[in-house]
Amino acid sequence: MEKAFAQIIAGIGEDLNREGLLDTPKRAAKAFSFLNQGYEQSLEEVVNGAMFPSDNSEMVVVKDIEFYSLCEHHLLPFIGKAHVAYIPQGHVVGLSKVARIVDMFARRLQIQENMTKQIADAMMEVTNAAGVGVVIEAKHMCMMMRGVGKQNSSMTTSMMLGNFRENPATRAEFTSLIK
Repeated sequence: MEKAFAQIIAGIGEDLNREGLLDTPKRAAKAFSFLNQGYEQSLEEVVNGAMFPSDNSEMVVVKDIEFYSLCEHHLLPFIGKAHVAYIPQGHVVGLSKVARIVDMFARRLQIQENMTKQIADAMMEVTNAAGVGVVIEAKHMCMMMRGVGKQNSSMTTSMMLGNFRENPATRAEFTSLIK
């Protein structure tokens, strides 16, 4: 990966022997690996058995989970927040695990639409919930830094499973709680 970054830097016409760039290919490779560490994680490792018995059958919402990801089309960042909700059936997942699930999928080359579905499907698999709702709001550097250059644009995606899809009142409760 280090050699590939050196080729990219040289390819834009920069001098790899310039003082400021001497270690850049190594640093860029290390950063790129970190930004994509989600490929090295599995759902089982992330959750790590953190499921706890609970009589609660009302909605659990974790909102404003900040994340960053890299768009798979341009390798530019998209940055935003995820809101994740589920209706437990006999047990709840550890609070930090919800954020870790978001990060696991965000730290892969990604598009927001797929990431939203991946998080919802993973939450349903882990919790066996009566329903799961995920809403993601993000700003995409590929829209802001290049192309149409729209600085104030953002994208919102949602995925509703189980009760969140079937019951309009459940969906409405979730959307009102994340506003």
